[in-house]
Amino acid sequence: MGITRKVMLLLKGEGISMKGNLVVTIGRQCGSGGKQIGEKVAERLGVKCYDKELLALAAKNSGLCEELFETHDERPTSSFLYSLVMDTYSKSYTSSAYMDMPLNHKIFLAQFDTIKKLADEESCVIVGRCADYALSEYPNVSSVFITANAEDKIAHLEKLYQVDSAKAKDIMVKTDKKRASYYNYYSSKKWGDSRSYDLCINRSAIGIDGAVDMILELTRARQAYLKKNS
Repeated sequence: MGITRKVMLLLKGEGISMKGNLVVTIGRQCGSGGKQIGEKVAERLGVKCYDKELLALAAKNSGLCEELFETHDERPTSSFLYSLVMDTYSKSYTSSAYMDMPLNHKIFLAQFDTIKKLADEESCVIVGRCADYALSEYPNVSSVFITANAEDKIAHLEKLYQVDSAKAKDIMVKTDKKRASYYNYYSSKKWGDSRSYDLCINRSAIGIDGAVDMILELTRARQAYLKKNS
């Protein structure tokens, strides 16, 4: 019996209601291949992988314009004035609890609620966007962080964006800075710190497929642990 089949059979036998769907959250350094790894994990598990797709769902659920989510995607802003100006685009977001809230906070909370809604409704893989923090109280969630050696990340970005090494390095540094700032700003944890995740993987050490196998083994072990202690 394959590992994926074992995972799904264990999941069915959990008896965990409401928060029982199997969810894998993936934080990642730019160029580490985190998205590709997430997609392969989802394929092996027979579930969906949400990355940019989460933005469209959050926009639909909140009534906010999708372009706003793209603009604020994993990018915190400290400009309250900017938030007030941009807030003119969020007229349909009329709940009194949110009326005086800066737009960037509304965007985050809309994504936060969408992530929880997904976890309640289906098993899935979610890439980035503080998903591990949003689902920190869900017992059936495995949180993973993907890293890689600098030269491997730069080579990956050169190929992905068709740029030279200097430009690739610039993209890597700036993207990671934004992701770290976003995660540290909105969560109670530190981006990339091993204490913030269940498993940290150096893709350079074991490759894409090796990382996928490790994540699947983590989900299997968690299922077994939950079943034993339920």
